[in-house]
Amino acid sequence: MSQPPVQISSKEQFDSILGSSRLVVADFYAVWCGPCQQIAPVYEALSHSLSRPKLLTFVRVDTEEVEALSKEYQITALPTFLLFQEGKVIHSVKGANPLELRRIIQKLASELESAGESSGAGSGSNGDPWTGAEIPRGYSDISDQVETRNCELLNADEDAGPVNVLFDAAKPVALSNDKETAKDFVQSGADDQLLLFIPFQGSVKLHTLQVTSLPPRDQDDVSRPEVIHLYLNRPQNMDFNEADDTEPTQAVTLKPEDWNDEGTANISLRFVKFQKTTTLVLYVQKGEDGAEAVRLDRIRLVGEAGTKREMGKLQKVGNESGE
Repeated sequence: MSQPPVQISSKEQFDSILGSSRLVVADFYAVWCGPCQQIAPVYEALSHSLSRPKLLTFVRVDTEEVEALSKEYQITALPTFLLFQEGKVIHSVKGANPLELRRIIQKLASELESAGESSGAGSGSNGDPWTGAEIPRGYSDISDQVETRNCELLNADEDAGPVNVLFDAAKPVALSNDKETAKDFVQSGADDQLLLFIPFQGSVKLHTLQVTSLPPRDQDDVSRPEVIHLYLNRPQNMDFNEADDTEPTQAVTLKPEDWNDEGTANISLRFVKFQKTTTLVLYVQKGEDGAEAVRLDRIRLVGEAGTKREMGKLQKVGNESGE
């Protein structure tokens, strides 16, 4: 479920949230603080894409309006982001450092999901995840098999959302009637190419790839992908030169008529080649009409799930070496 950060108005409200949500991320800011305003859209996008009821909650604390909290947690720099687990501070990020903030929060969210504690968050009102196209009979959406904490996206625009939003179970904000404020999509930066590394929690059988792309109608310089190359079972992400020089497992060229009213293209895979898939590299080699950037809102992976690898328990970020 897409959820904006909760604005804290009192210490009592904050303490109540600490007691009701396993993980809490708090943004301590001030209205007059320039860096606070610069990173605010990034923080809001993370909240929209990663919030999980009673598991992961994002809040904002105006240090001048709720001075008691600022004093209690000894906030001396703005912005300061505190991460709480079971009501205790486990990590802090000082200053407007979007890369560090994203890395830490995405790691925690992914480990919650790996531990099987997502509780179906992000699902539609009927409990089922949103899909932009019909699922082929006999198969199911296995996007929850993606090991999101180890996904990697190259040439990503930092002003767009984090890579995790691609696998969010919620309906894209761009399809709602509300004004699009949350960055729950990814977009290329320097040109119209993207390289996405997708590892799975075990070996899966892939039957269909569903790609949703909803570029703004008033921006001619942002487009949907046209040419996509897929590579199987790479140990890590490729670079762009390597991808251009390597024969893909499957090459796809999308036409305007391939996109449905939900902005989704249903790509049938050569099933015999995707029987034992542990990683998938998706290379958007070219966008439509030579646009300057390409956008992806959701990716759905359809097929059959295999046996998961044994996943480690949720660990405190502060216990890791070098942090």
